[in-house]
Amino acid sequence: MKISVVTAVFNCCSTIRNAIESVAAQTHTNVEHILVDGMSTDGTSEIISNHRSRISHSVREPDSGIYDALNKGIRMATGDIIGFLHADDIYADRSALVRVDETFSSGNFDATYGDLTYVSSDDVGDIIRYWRSNPYRREKFRRGWMPPHPTVYIRKEIYEQYGGYRTDLGSAADYECLIRLFYRNRIHVGYIPKILVNMRVGGKSNATFRNRIKANNSDRKAWLVNGLRPPLGLRVTKPMSKLTQYIQRPSRS
Repeated sequence: MKISVVTAVFNCCSTIRNAIESVAAQTHTNVEHILVDGMSTDGTSEIISNHRSRISHSVREPDSGIYDALNKGIRMATGDIIGFLHADDIYADRSALVRVDETFSSGNFDATYGDLTYVSSDDVGDIIRYWRSNPYRREKFRRGWMPPHPTVYIRKEIYEQYGGYRTDLGSAADYECLIRLFYRNRIHVGYIPKILVNMRVGGKSNATFRNRIKANNSDRKAWLVNGLRPPLGLRVTKPMSKLTQYIQRPSRS
């Protein structure tokens, strides 16, 4: 099964090499890595050029943000399955994509997801938070739950049928997409009980109180644009669902 990994990047010269090497190190034998550079000016494009032998396809052109870039990657992808590795992130180990392939092959799944760790930006071995996703149940969306987007893999045909990311919802674009695909259209979803991605800490949606309020409003809109009633107390239940990330620790087995 061919897996397309899309990396959208803009001015990430300090981390993009790690992301490229992480994809190249995967033991899954049929991986397509697509780089979408939104006209970086900090040396990122030179690093991409120096690693062109490890990259299947790359494009360097202006975009209107990360979700516009991810949509470009989806359109470029030729794999059966599409996932994303952000420019600041790396896979937890070399077998992450093997697990993705095995899960899709083990059942009639349209999508899968796994666990994620937030790690220090200076030391990816320093775990700050652990996002244990737990097995999939559709109704959990109404309690503020969602799977960690960097661990989500979806069949290309699902994107072709239901569309990609809306670029008018800001940081809630991935939340809206998952509500549309997982909740509204009830695609068949599998869970991988392993850490797939190490994600460096940071994120614009949580950077300031104003941004958090804006993200909350966009979360509500994500339900409304799908003709769905937003869950009662979403402003509270969605952040509350993340509290366990600060007290759980991954198994060393």
